[in-house]
Amino acid sequence: MTTSTRRDPYEGFPGRIGRTFADSEPAWPTSRTPGPKAPNIVVVLVDDMGYSDIAPFGSEIATPTLAALAEDGVRLSNYHTMPLCSPARAALLTGLNPHRVGYAMVANSDPGFPGYGMEIADDIPTLAELLHDSGYATYAVGKWHLVRDSASNAADDRDNWPLRKGFDQYYGVLEGLTSLFHPHQLVRDNSPLDIDEFPDDYYYTDDITDQAIAMVKSLRAHDPDKPFFLYLAHNAVHGPLQAKAEDIARHRGRYDEGWDVLRERRFAAQLADGLLPPGTELPDRNSEAGLDVPAWASLTEEQQKLYARYMEVYAALVDNIDQNLGRLTETLDALGELDNTVIVFTSDNGGTGEGGAEGTRSYFSRFVHHPALPGDWAPDVDRDPELIGGPRSLVHYPRGWGMASNTPFRLYKGHTYAGGVRVPFVLSWPKGAREGRLAPGLRGQYQYVTDIAPTLLRLAGLERPAVRRGVTLQEPDGVSFAPVLADPDHASTHAEQYCEMTGNRSYYRDGHKLVTLHRPGTPYDDSEWALYDITTDPTEIHDLAAERPALVKELAAAWEVAARRNGVFPLPDLSGALARRNPAEQRLARPLTLLPGTPELERYRSSRLVALRSFEIAVVIDEAGEGVLVSHGDQGGGYSLYIEDGRLRLAYNEYGVLHETDAGPLAPAAHVVVLAATAERGLRWTFTLTVDGEARATARSVHQLIGMAPFQGISVGIDRKSPVSWPLYERHRSFRFQGRLRSVTYRPGPPGPDSPEAVASALEQAAAAFE
Repeated sequence: MTTSTRRDPYEGFPGRIGRTFADSEPAWPTSRTPGPKAPNIVVVLVDDMGYSDIAPFGSEIATPTLAALAEDGVRLSNYHTMPLCSPARAALLTGLNPHRVGYAMVANSDPGFPGYGMEIADDIPTLAELLHDSGYATYAVGKWHLVRDSASNAADDRDNWPLRKGFDQYYGVLEGLTSLFHPHQLVRDNSPLDIDEFPDDYYYTDDITDQAIAMVKSLRAHDPDKPFFLYLAHNAVHGPLQAKAEDIARHRGRYDEGWDVLRERRFAAQLADGLLPPGTELPDRNSEAGLDVPAWASLTEEQQKLYARYMEVYAALVDNIDQNLGRLTETLDALGELDNTVIVFTSDNGGTGEGGAEGTRSYFSRFVHHPALPGDWAPDVDRDPELIGGPRSLVHYPRGWGMASNTPFRLYKGHTYAGGVRVPFVLSWPKGAREGRLAPGLRGQYQYVTDIAPTLLRLAGLERPAVRRGVTLQEPDGVSFAPVLADPDHASTHAEQYCEMTGNRSYYRDGHKLVTLHRPGTPYDDSEWALYDITTDPTEIHDLAAERPALVKELAAAWEVAARRNGVFPLPDLSGALARRNPAEQRLARPLTLLPGTPELERYRSSRLVALRSFEIAVVIDEAGEGVLVSHGDQGGGYSLYIEDGRLRLAYNEYGVLHETDAGPLAPAAHVVVLAATAERGLRWTFTLTVDGEARATARSVHQLIGMAPFQGISVGIDRKSPVSWPLYERHRSFRFQGRLRSVTYRPGPPGPDSPEAVASALEQAAAAFE
């Protein structure tokens, strides 16, 4: 006997059902609505922007849109965030501490522990989901970085893509960084876009702003009343630093006096504006080993000229963000929406020192973190200064500018010292100000990134439910600071907070902060704690640990409890665990055949075929012709096999240095071309080209492309978007193959002597020896 699961179609219907329409009474479901006065919400999140980089926080960079928003709104001068991208975004969008959500690190690792799960569970709703449930339209544009890189491809289940996390529409880049002139993989909603070339005047920050404006315009054309939530997450000012020529031109010569002078001027402006308490001291230049900054006056004239250019590009990026925010606010004003729109502007973490002491024109070479880097590794390439900031250079500024960005605080992104976690915060809401829910001005109260979601829910007049779709929700960690917005004298709503990032730790409680600068491989013990009273010493200069050992012990014990409650353990060590990947990924190293017409293979998927290993690429041609056979990479590094003027050629871009190999003529007939790469010690490859079994050419040994390079994925029969070879691009653009191509087959070979497996083994041995 079977039990029927058929539901009575009339059950629960509030009207009346008769035999005919005349005998019946209709009823309609009630529309979800947050209320007639619910504000629109716009969250503008910038990437890697330091505390002092906008005019309302002391910068000389003209940011008139932000200045106007700050003038009529609230500036939180004591706002704290996580010191790295993905964890900060997870905390902002959920209101939970990031380790609880599974984002202890950026979404580019998979060591196999709960804090590194990189998946937002069903019992952790995002702000977008909660607002959408209440009747908001929800839009996201720009950087996502809440899906693991291995799950960013078109075959993934998309569970952690924006549309599965509460957004109606999405346009942007799923990963943590991209070229602003040639984004490596744009996604619209749930689909990667198949793009061959971008217009010459394309610029990503402009594009995502255009998309955001179009979403809002479309909403208002279709529905005059529905409030919206717009999450506008810039990839700028994250490296590689690239800006429009006209924006760079406005900042020429501004930074010739260097970072020491700039830092003093910004600090003076901050003191004058009341951003810091009286008596605040400006720390000396960062001097910690590997994080130190030289005096500007100690640099050569040539260094000063080059380094100043890097900062001109950075300033142009900030300038352009403000311009685009101005376009968005003008649109909201024209639609009559600006008055009742809550606009939040902040950064995911502090300014970065990733550019090293010298900066770089070869971002992916400088960005490599590998324990076996050979002595001849070049973290920079020579570039015509006029190319710096444009599509042919992938630059990052020296960490001296990162120090200036974080004025007046110490250290950088990735650190739990203030330079990594204190960032600008502006909130504007004209209607709320008129109604007394927001008193314009400065706030010195401590607030944390997890407080943003509950605050915005409160401003929208909404309560976070205990149950959603039958699932009991985890409690949030953040606390609304709506009372602080309304009353300048209200106490902080966030009394204490732990933090951890790659072993750097801190614990804040009622004005005191316990903090470490952890050196990899050293013990995690109380000897590395420093203690500061940040109410009187916000720049963390005067260490009180020796004077107040009892408080150190008390806060250190509180950190341990919080770490266990939030899933912080295990802490990073020298075991090589962060280099590990899910064993299921081994399938990605099987041979792969790509047919003509296949969309570009996603970056991470492509890398599994070549990274730190030997490999072969077999190209089967039914009829030779002009054009690209296969390409992998871009101006930051890659390789391209092509036929031009009847000759087979290999272009290898070694992090910006172009090598060309001529393999001789190729008759207009059928051929099998094989490109073989042999991985050698010292992170090098040697390439050999054969045609129909005949050896044609052997290229000289080159450095392997590792880390984030090649950053653009594999394309068959074309070199899409950012080219491997710029001269070839200037001659032929994307140079689609004109012959008949049957297939391209990748055959991954054995891991090289510097592979992750070999490195992990060496690190484990080193850790054992250390212990």
